Amino acid sequence: MAPPRLSTSTLGALHPGVAIPRYDRAALTHGIVHIGVGNFHRAHQALALDRLMNAGVAHDWAICGVAVLPSDESLAHRMQAQDCLYTLVEKSADGTWSPRVIGSITEVIFNDPKRAIAKMAEPNVRIVSLTVTEGGYNFDRVTGEFMPDTPAIAEDLAGTDLPRTFFGIVIEALRRRWKAGIPPFTIMSCDNIQGNGHVAQRMFEAFARAQDPEFAAWLATNVAFPNSMVDRITPVTMPEDIAAVQDLIGVIDECPVVCEPFFQWALEDHFPQGRPPLEDAGAQLVDDVAPYEKMKLRLLNGSHQGLAYFAHLMGYRYVHDATRDPDMAVFLRRYMDEEATPTLDPVPGVDLDAYKSQLIERFQNPEVRDTVSRLCAESSDRIPKWLIPVVLDQLRNDGSVELSAAIVASWARYAEGTDEQGQPITVVDPLKDELVPIAQRQRADETAFIANRRLFGDLVDDPRFTEPYAATLNSLHARGAERTLHTLIHSGTVANPEGMEPA
Repeated sequence: MAPPRLSTSTLGALHPGVAIPRYDRAALTHGIVHIGVGNFHRAHQALALDRLMNAGVAHDWAICGVAVLPSDESLAHRMQAQDCLYTLVEKSADGTWSPRVIGSITEVIFNDPKRAIAKMAEPNVRIVSLTVTEGGYNFDRVTGEFMPDTPAIAEDLAGTDLPRTFFGIVIEALRRRWKAGIPPFTIMSCDNIQGNGHVAQRMFEAFARAQDPEFAAWLATNVAFPNSMVDRITPVTMPEDIAAVQDLIGVIDECPVVCEPFFQWALEDHFPQGRPPLEDAGAQLVDDVAPYEKMKLRLLNGSHQGLAYFAHLMGYRYVHDATRDPDMAVFLRRYMDEEATPTLDPVPGVDLDAYKSQLIERFQNPEVRDTVSRLCAESSDRIPKWLIPVVLDQLRNDGSVELSAAIVASWARYAEGTDEQGQPITVVDPLKDELVPIAQRQRADETAFIANRRLFGDLVDDPRFTEPYAATLNSLHARGAERTLHTLIHSGTVANPEGMEPA
């Protein structure tokens, strides 16, 4: 007979040693509504609340999840079928797996804007948090301005029916609180965008102004948007993870989360309606998140981009295998030391050299089994936010951009959609239909890809960037990724490197 499924009634059937909620979930009340209940949220914010609840506090800060995209349907239904319980497994490099069942999420609403709006309008909800991905904020990549003509946004702004986008749902809930005299909730972004709170504020205020200037003025004065930075590698859950977790805990869990042991959450302490004591759950409550988020985005996320495309072209499919390649490890550390670090501000309480060494160790963790394909996805949202700022800062200060240009070139080569063996590459990107045809023309026009000013601004006009970019791209075509990477780290350039013949 098949094992039972994880639920409130089967917690007692778990194997000994599996941590479970020690609090009465039925007695919890919602203080947080979270939009985007994916793995990343469940590995950090939901975990932090579960820690507090197990300590006997924050029982009025339970999470109600809201899912608005069709792609969210499967996870939402699986969570609902398990009473919103799931297993979080921290995987250490030495092979130790530490499972715990998380109970801080007690409801998930899918494709029901009426119910989601009503939940957010409840006075006890004091925080609405977001993990909607870097591309979810609906701003132009060059101007940074809100794009009201996006079809779904335009429909919500027309106001002909219940809103469907998270912008429309959140704004309608705030409007109801405004009319009822209920203080507004705080909007807390947890996405990988520098100044994520500031970005969220600009986008929500722009949406509100397009509907009702009077309400928008109230929102601008009264709604808080704290910045935050979360650092935890959390890969996509694979079928083999689900099978392994079943063996580990003794029941079937259809929506477990696996992650690394490392956890860092820096959060601006700006919550007018109160907050849980997150500092007691491992978060850092700070006055200014900017140094921490810049460090994370430019070192961790930037290095992920440095690894992704070279690794795929070299035949690697897992991050730990790619990072254990000596050339790759040296390349990433040199990018961090020579180009990213000079653009950072002082980070209070952080030893940058130790942090960078730890990053390489984290990437090399074989237990996490993070995939190269995950890092290669959504590049048109990621490269402009994580890597291009490094390039621009370095150019302003007459610093080197050789390695950053090489990373962009590796993306351009990957975006051609065919690998070095002639096999197809599945490019996952919102601009795939635009970028792939451009990339396929670049053997004849070496700067065609970076001529896209929406993504790269005016970099195509600066030879300090275009020359190393073109040199790397030409080397990738002539010599392949492995030899190009080796030459980059040993010669400092791929332009006519000594002793390297074309492939």
